[in-house]
Amino acid sequence: MKVQFLGAAQTVTGSCYVIEACGKRFCVDCGMHQGNKAIEDRNRDTTVYRPEALDFILVTHAHIDHSGLIPLMVKDGFSKPIYCTPATSELLELMLQDSAHIQEMEAEWEAKKYSRRGLKNPPEALYTTDDAARAGTLVKTVQYHDTFEPAPGIKVTYYDAGHILGSGTLRIEANENGKTTSIIFSGDIGRPQALIVRDPETPPRADYVFMESTYGDRNHKNESTSDDELADAIAYSHSKGEKVIIPAFAVERTQEILYCLHVLHNQGRLPDDMPVFVDSPLAIRATEVFKRHRNLFDEDATRLLSKGEDPFELPNLKYTLNVAESQAINEYQGPAVVISASGMCNAGRIKHHLKHNLWRPGASIVFVGYQAVGTPGRKIVDQAKKITLFGEDVNVAARIYTIGGFSAHAGQSQLLDWLKPLVGKETNVVLVHGEEKAQTTLAGLIKENYGITPLIPGYLEEMTLEGCTLCETVTHEAKAHPRVDWDFLTSEVERKWGMFKGKLADLEQRPWVEQTELQDALEKMDYALTRLISRM
Repeated sequence: MKVQFLGAAQTVTGSCYVIEACGKRFCVDCGMHQGNKAIEDRNRDTTVYRPEALDFILVTHAHIDHSGLIPLMVKDGFSKPIYCTPATSELLELMLQDSAHIQEMEAEWEAKKYSRRGLKNPPEALYTTDDAARAGTLVKTVQYHDTFEPAPGIKVTYYDAGHILGSGTLRIEANENGKTTSIIFSGDIGRPQALIVRDPETPPRADYVFMESTYGDRNHKNESTSDDELADAIAYSHSKGEKVIIPAFAVERTQEILYCLHVLHNQGRLPDDMPVFVDSPLAIRATEVFKRHRNLFDEDATRLLSKGEDPFELPNLKYTLNVAESQAINEYQGPAVVISASGMCNAGRIKHHLKHNLWRPGASIVFVGYQAVGTPGRKIVDQAKKITLFGEDVNVAARIYTIGGFSAHAGQSQLLDWLKPLVGKETNVVLVHGEEKAQTTLAGLIKENYGITPLIPGYLEEMTLEGCTLCETVTHEAKAHPRVDWDFLTSEVERKWGMFKGKLADLEQRPWVEQTELQDALEKMDYALTRLISRM
């Protein structure tokens, strides 16, 4: 058996593990890479995926960092089954259509920008809504605990990962040449006692445990006080007459926030004159999916339902479906709670709400999920003084809250507890879906507690497995992380600066108005260079 890591290797986005076994080639997840330009450029190179040569795809859950490239695989030749749970199937249809719509809108915007500048060949959409629709026709649903064979010699079983509605941990067995190799892919592991969904399950032991490590370097702080922290943000901005902006993933996190606000309303801690806007058409549709799968709710949520309460409803709740309604939120005078996607602030309507509120001292920005490296959300959480939105620098003056108790990922100690029953004499642990610091810390704790030294693969790395034995590892470092040619870049800057200085004498002979225009351009370059130096 061979496994190649095409994403979520020493990072938390782009989850995709391509497996070759029993004469078949398939992948677990096929997620979109999210972050800075260099990271997102990985989305456009499908040669490493070879979509036409994939025999099937196993999806752990519907989040875009685990599913967002599936329509691109279909666009480039994939036409085989996609397996997931029934709830994931419904959410997947919504999320991939939404993602495709965003791709089309961004491509249209880029085309206009290129046209205004007189440029040709603007970047195309990664995929279209038609590609997403074709992907939907390939989906086949499987129930938790029902073992199935997507190909001869390969058995797969889904267990509840407790991360979002329908999320799964996979246990795969491949029987080749009389030898069986078993692997657990954790998917994203949920927090025990999280809102709405059930606690994560532990599957039977396997030779290998491919385990997420998002919060491997820390526990969630004050999990029991999440309601109080959210209430504090609401009280602060209400007293200032400003808004509470909550960047939230449309699936699970938005529903959890509504659940929490429902509780705060019952406790009298949500002011009656403070409307709650859910500004995400996807989140609105996803909430309906949640209501159709109440059998997957935990005991607390089920208890609320049994009392006749809808945990996703509030007296002052307002849904905004179209762009005009979304824009009207920013014209609304007075305090309000605004829940909008995307959760990492790198796309969608949330960027507009940040542009209108991030610079206001009385506003609150409440982060309720992980912020990946390179995203605007991560920059704000890391205490950036300014961030760039729509080409404009926006001052960060709002009060920033980071509430770990809403995270859909297990914290450090919870990850260790999840792993403990899976540890055997010959168990191998492979850490994925985590940044380097988190993985290194968690690896040390796993070795200390269980006597196992985990493997930490890099992007594009390949492992050959046979039973409990790791036979070979092949890295592709040069392709995974192309070297930045700093010498070339700096010499080009110096060369062009020399050309500029050589023309200074001529500049002084030009009309004064023309000189001031060139002065403005140079001052902008100076400002950009100052910002660059401040980041080094």
